[in-house]
Amino acid sequence: MTTVKPLVTVVVPSYNQGCYLEQALASVFGQQLPVEVFVMDGGSKDSSLAIIHEWEHRLSGWRSHPDQGQAAAINEGIGWGEAPFVCWLNSDDWLLPAGLTYLYQALQQSLEAPAAYGRSWNFIEKTGNRRAVWVEPFNERRLALRCIISQPATLIRRSAWEVMGGLNENLHMAMDYDLWWRLFKRFGRLHFVDKFVAVNRDHMATKTKNQRRLHYQEAIRTVRQHYGRVPLKWWLAQPYAIWFKALHR
Repeated sequence: MTTVKPLVTVVVPSYNQGCYLEQALASVFGQQLPVEVFVMDGGSKDSSLAIIHEWEHRLSGWRSHPDQGQAAAINEGIGWGEAPFVCWLNSDDWLLPAGLTYLYQALQQSLEAPAAYGRSWNFIEKTGNRRAVWVEPFNERRLALRCIISQPATLIRRSAWEVMGGLNENLHMAMDYDLWWRLFKRFGRLHFVDKFVAVNRDHMATKTKNQRRLHYQEAIRTVRQHYGRVPLKWWLAQPYAIWFKALHR
């Protein structure tokens, strides 16, 4: 029997998100590309382990214990894999059908690009509505104004990932934003795919909603480090995002 080698290593970091984990895994295994999937659970106390055991026969590996945070868990999981392309999907997000195929095909055509990214929907759990995440074709100046890349809608060459050493484990909110900058500085522009490939779930337990101040602090440090200065937009937007939105949740 011939075994098809995986093309994509997908890491699913998770902690107490059993209510979402099944949808995330189903969306990954529903892709049209051969994948190897690793679930990196932080020691969940909810239904997560039951979900993991249901999918265990299809997983390439998993573990469940306290760890050093999301970035460290993702680095660990990708290090377990061997496929030439890598990505991670948070357990509360999901991929759209053929999403990985669109990104993979783009990287096959743009051999110089270290990563590809597409469009994604923001699913607002409270209302059931969805809206497009702000994603744009790659431009350094625009990237300095905001993160124009939606993390669940990305695919990275393993070779580029390994040169970068993966995610910065000292970051807890802006590790993806930091990675896009480092990839660009080392290899050049990331390739934009004008197709919807993933869904980002917006719910009350997300880190982005509950740690807005830390999110902005890390993002501002990231921009200063990689762009050399912090555009005024960040200073104007920070009070609105931290205090006004917190009052109107």
